Amino acid sequence: MADLRLRDRDAIVTREGLIFRVFGYSHPANAYVCDVEYAPAEIFESNNPKALRTDRTHVFFKFYEDEGWKFVKNNFPQYMIFLPILNRKVVGVKCANIMETRKPSEGLIKLIEKEPKDELLDALQKVLGIVTERSGLSNKNFGVFGSLLHGFYHPQFSDIDLIVYGGKNLAKLRETLLELYCNGGSQLKNEFESDDSIKGKTWSFKNYSAKEFVWHQQRKLIYAVFNDKQSGRIIKTEFEPVKDWKEIFESPFSEARIVQKGWVKMFARITDDHDSPFIPSVYGIEPLKIIEAKAGAEEAERVVSYMEEFRMQAFKDEKVYVEGNLEELITSKGSFHQVTLTYCPRYYEQVLKVVS
Repeated sequence: MADLRLRDRDAIVTREGLIFRVFGYSHPANAYVCDVEYAPAEIFESNNPKALRTDRTHVFFKFYEDEGWKFVKNNFPQYMIFLPILNRKVVGVKCANIMETRKPSEGLIKLIEKEPKDELLDALQKVLGIVTERSGLSNKNFGVFGSLLHGFYHPQFSDIDLIVYGGKNLAKLRETLLELYCNGGSQLKNEFESDDSIKGKTWSFKNYSAKEFVWHQQRKLIYAVFNDKQSGRIIKTEFEPVKDWKEIFESPFSEARIVQKGWVKMFARITDDHDSPFIPSVYGIEPLKIIEAKAGAEEAERVVSYMEEFRMQAFKDEKVYVEGNLEELITSKGSFHQVTLTYCPRYYEQVLKVVS
């Protein structure tokens, strides 16, 4: 196991200037499983108008969907690491190839310890001031990610991307955000109180409608918009949950292996939602009705989602519809079945949603 000095959403920079995000909390020895997020213009260029990032000295492009995985696989195979548990390679960075790390908690301190130099940093400090005053949390319970962490944000166009550390702090924050959303005079509103956020966007999921997406996102409470009166701008503001250090436990990564069982569709009841806010999101389940069966489906104990769309998607005792890959996880202590939602050829057929 790699020691967990780095956790989900910490950033890794390589000698080529590639910027990776550490993904989750379980990693092989001397390496970190990652997503590649940004690349300098010298080695990658995107036609996506949303991809451009610049600090006015250097130009970067953000990867979307699976283009980062394809780029690394075809151009930088040294950033593909073998996972025995999956018996295949995934995007990752060996510790020997890490040139720099950027931690969201440290990045936030740097951004707020001085007088704000532009309107976005001023708005960031206002948002933190509002939520910490109302919740009793402190700045040390938060971090910053995305373009704010890497210094290539745009003061007039970039969003406020924050991290909240720890399950208990997340619960306090969600209570506070709900109060603020219900307060007619608050500058913070729920981003998904209407369907404006998805109007005009292409919808690709097959078993999950845009209307269902808005309903699920609305009750998560962590997606907000901030009405910044000084700049006159409505700024999207996110609070992404990441585990506190004391919530992270090492698992026997090298001892386990996964056997693919095939596609499954089922109705189930959520029995445990404790780890649902984090990536991977883990839900304990009790299968209720199998629609498309594979051997072991009726014994499935949990849903594991690596997709942000299905984070904090359902709460304990709710009935859900699940569609994804059935797997058997085999360890030295035994085995059990799970349904996994992740990058795969049937990506947009996967779903975890609440049903009546």
